[in-house]
Amino acid sequence: QGDLVESGGGLVQAGGSLRLSCANSGRPIRPYAVAWFRQAPGQERELVATISYNNQITHYTNSVKGRFTISRDNAKNTVDLQMDNLKPEDTAVYYCASASTTILLKSESVDYWGQGTQVTVSS
Repeated sequence: QGDLVESGGGLVQAGGSLRLSCANSGRPIRPYAVAWFRQAPGQERELVATISYNNQITHYTNSVKGRFTISRDNAKNTVDLQMDNLKPEDTAVYYCASASTTILLKSESVDYWGQGTQVTVSS
């Protein structure tokens, strides 16, 4: 599929917002389900948000529902994660991932990973 490249991470105060973007520099992203995972120090990688290949289904982990929004623009070959009302517990490295499936729900199903982008939320 090519390389997945994340951007948009950084340092923000609690209550602030960040927008992460995942760009695919290889083949079109259209046929692939895409998800955002995150991993905090000493913790396992967890699914944050996922969107189906056809843009019909989205799913969020409970801790981010109502605060994060995943979206995809197949014409631009990008998948974004809008993160609002950020909390210190959102601090982690965020990874974009894709798979040749309808929707991506677990890390074991990932075909391609991005390199990750750090998000740090200060209290």
